[in-house]
Formats: sequence, C-alpha cells, structure tokens
Amino acid sequence: MNPLTYTLVVNGSVYGDQSPRTAYQFAVSLINQGHQLVSVFFYQNGVTNGCSLTVPANDEFDLVKAWQVLAQKHNIRLETCVAAALRRGVVSQDEANQHNLMQNNLAQGFEQAGLGSLAEAMLTQDRVVQF
Repeated sequence: MNPLTYTLVVNGSVYGDQSPRTAYQFAVSLINQGHQLVSVFFYQNGVTNGCSLTVPANDEFDLVKAWQVLAQKHNIRLETCVAAALRRGVVSQDEANQHNLMQNNLAQGFEQAGLGSLAEAMLTQDRVVQF
C-alpha cells in the first residue's frame, strides 16, 4: 500500500463536541499506518482547539496539548480559520496587533490561515477528511 497524504478539517468545539477527539484519534491512527498528515484545518467552532486559555480538568484529556505534541512530532501544520477564529475570540499576535487588541490567545504551534489554505489542501492532498 502506498502512503497517502491527508488534511483533516475539524469543525467541532474543543470541549463539548466529540468530533475533535475523533479527528485526533483518526490522525494518530493514519500516522501509525504510515500515512502523512500534512495539516489540520480548524474551522467554525473548531477554531477553539487552538485557544491557549483552555484548561481541562485534571482527569480530562488535554486535546489542545495533544494536537501540539502530535504536530511537533510529525511536522503537521495546525491552522485555524482566521475569520472564524476572530469571531470566536481566538486571536494570534499578528491579529491582535492589527486590531489593536491588548492580548492574544492562539496556542503555540497553531497558525491562522484563510480558506485559501484549505482550498490548496483540497487540491494537493490525496485525502481531505472532515470531522
């Protein structure tokens, strides 16, 4: 079997929705099977997966940290849709500067991108899977 390249699209909120955790488990599984996960695009409420201010309870899985570790270990781009993120209060340092905000809260390892990045992934990856 030839390895395939993937991009995942995550629409669900970091907590309160099962889809981000399922996407993470799928990501781990496809990497373990020898495929390449190129990027994860967080869209709609999924942008909350990139918030640095998320603090899960001690007995809960830290999904933001899990995405960060997976991305660093396997060179995966973690992209939050900039427009959706701004609407939901997830702001990078660049966006904070541009909009004269005093703080930012985009988690380390995540970047903000436009829908053009998702469109490019759809054209260049073997598979794009939405959660």
